[in-house]
Amino acid sequence: MGGPTRLPAAAGIDIGGTTTSAVVIGDDGAIVAEASLPTPAREGGTAMFRTAVRVCEMAMSRGRFELTAVGVGAAGVIDPADGSILAASNSFRDWAGYPLASDLRMALHVPVVVENDVNAFIEGERRIGAARGLDDVLGMTLGTGVGGALVIGGGLHTGPNGAAGEIGHVPGFGNQRCSCGRTGHLETLASGPAIARRYLERRGSGNGAAELTAVDVAAAAREGDPAAAAVFDDAGRAVATAAVMVATLVDVTHVVVGGGVARAWDLLQPAIEAGIAAEPPVSEQPITVVASLLGVHAVAVGAAFLADRGVCT
Repeated sequence: MGGPTRLPAAAGIDIGGTTTSAVVIGDDGAIVAEASLPTPAREGGTAMFRTAVRVCEMAMSRGRFELTAVGVGAAGVIDPADGSILAASNSFRDWAGYPLASDLRMALHVPVVVENDVNAFIEGERRIGAARGLDDVLGMTLGTGVGGALVIGGGLHTGPNGAAGEIGHVPGFGNQRCSCGRTGHLETLASGPAIARRYLERRGSGNGAAELTAVDVAAAAREGDPAAAAVFDDAGRAVATAAVMVATLVDVTHVVVGGGVARAWDLLQPAIEAGIAAEPPVSEQPITVVASLLGVHAVAVGAAFLADRGVCT
């Protein structure tokens, strides 16, 4: 006599700059199991791959599931042909060039699809989140870095090189050095590390950035610290400028914002709305910017949907 029937299930993995998480989704897209571990970003690609395998196995062990496919949302530019990492920020050691999809297939023995993390984010939000029903939308994540993804005409627009929508690395946002090595990108104002660093600069202290987080700065802003409030105001206005850029260039006027920094939506939203009101797009069409509904699960859920619909190889 056999044991209890195992339920076929797809898993989604989110390899972020700080945390690697996995979810198992049911037939209706609901999360039925999850797990997470710190991302060993400074230990190299092999360590990050092993963490992804481990966190997927942890999630699968929390129910009687039979793994059928895995989707991954990974930071960086992804090669659509083979699911390897084409390029990544300097915060990820030995990540560029890593053959993630093939290694995961060999380790987990199921079909695997690897997608940029923000592309997976907007997939999740379009399926069951804040972008449900939208055919044209910009997804933006504010976390260890700033990422973007464009959906146009109901489909993900990745461009000929797979890098369309990378709004976090658009220049023109000051003169601070970005994690990618260049200067003045949106990420230098709106990422979590940038918020912590700029707060310390305003306070006249360059030390402690490694320990301070955007969560700490948000708490200070809510307690009335003007330096903290100013840093979030700058971040929100920078996001507004990015939204206006996209609305002007490709006429996409809906934006969904996620990532850890978006948890301080009460601080970001007024600045975003003020920034858009001050510099609206030339079309004069309203721009709607909303927070993610799926929160920390958005990338993994979107990746699981990508796997579940049979786009794996």
